[in-house]
Amino acid sequence: MRNSVLIMLYLIAVALLSVDSSQAADVSCFGCHDAARFAGKVVHKPVADASCDICHNPHVAKYRGLLRNRQDILCYSCHRQQKKLFSRGVVHDPVARGDCSSCHAPHVASRKGLLRDDPAADCLACHNELSRQYPVTHEPYAEGRCMACHRPHQAENLQLLVDTGDRLCLSCHEASGLKSGHRDFPGPARDCLSCHNPHGSERAGLIRNVLHKPFSKGCVVCHDKGSAGLGMENCLKCHPDVREQMLAPHSHLGGGDGNSCLNCHSPHAGDDDTLLKSPERLLCASCHGQTMAGYRRSRYRHSNIQDCSGCHEVHGSRHPAMLKGDGNDVCIQCHKDQGKFTHPVGPGVLDRFTGQMVTCVSCHNPMGTEYEYQLVREGKKALCVVCHRAY
Repeated sequence: MRNSVLIMLYLIAVALLSVDSSQAADVSCFGCHDAARFAGKVVHKPVADASCDICHNPHVAKYRGLLRNRQDILCYSCHRQQKKLFSRGVVHDPVARGDCSSCHAPHVASRKGLLRDDPAADCLACHNELSRQYPVTHEPYAEGRCMACHRPHQAENLQLLVDTGDRLCLSCHEASGLKSGHRDFPGPARDCLSCHNPHGSERAGLIRNVLHKPFSKGCVVCHDKGSAGLGMENCLKCHPDVREQMLAPHSHLGGGDGNSCLNCHSPHAGDDDTLLKSPERLLCASCHGQTMAGYRRSRYRHSNIQDCSGCHEVHGSRHPAMLKGDGNDVCIQCHKDQGKFTHPVGPGVLDRFTGQMVTCVSCHNPMGTEYEYQLVREGKKALCVVCHRAY
């Protein structure tokens, strides 16, 4: 009798194992999960094939939703060409984080590309600073055609533009109009975004909202001899406080004869009083691209940092890395509750790995890491034994 039961169980197991994945999904997954939820205009192929087990483990998993692996690894296991493309150039933050589902639905959607929403609404969900209403708007922006100018995943420039700034503008705005519209300028118009906001403005002609005071009074205030290019002294005679900062031991002062101010600031107009050429983080990334790329790709990173200037002086500082203070002091400005520590720090306590005084950054990387608490190494063992080798 016992042998008969065992044989019967064996035959049932063989029968179950012989069922293909779509039949198995019909039998098991859709027994609990309503199949009607996965019907729609655009259906992801594994869902259409009822191959739930391509992404999900039916029994137990390390990842939420019983996913077999991290979301980006699962997506790239099929979308291999995209993985190659997204590994070079400038990558959009959600792509760098491996957060494909921030824009794409994994199962079913009403839009091509499995987009969760109208493309413009998808963009504005993160770029909410652009959701305001402007009296004057650029036509592609007004119509929600973000991808007329921007690539959604990867590009060769920081703004993810489909082409370089001026060439992109001139693909719609003829060069003849450019010449006639700037005939009173002392030199050729070279940088459209120096004066114009590509999305919207309070001013006619999409002129940026805040005009540089000399520019608002007329070109000859600065260009007194009709010259198109001016040196840094021209800026510093009105901004003596910046001159003092730039003379600090660690500064952003560029080499050569060029005007370092113009690396970051527009001389004519901007969106706020700083007259920055682009939002601060994008601007910093134009030089510090490798640092920013590492930050974006980090699994654990500061979630509440809006701009680099939260920790760094943008013009110059007496502290290394142009920090606003000594390393620990900068950290404790925000981490007041966590500013207590049991590991000794400060003078007399040296980091054996760097030979420098132990500070917060001896163990934590403020620019993000793959380890929890932004540790520079895996915390349970590898981090400690860098110094505590005798153990």
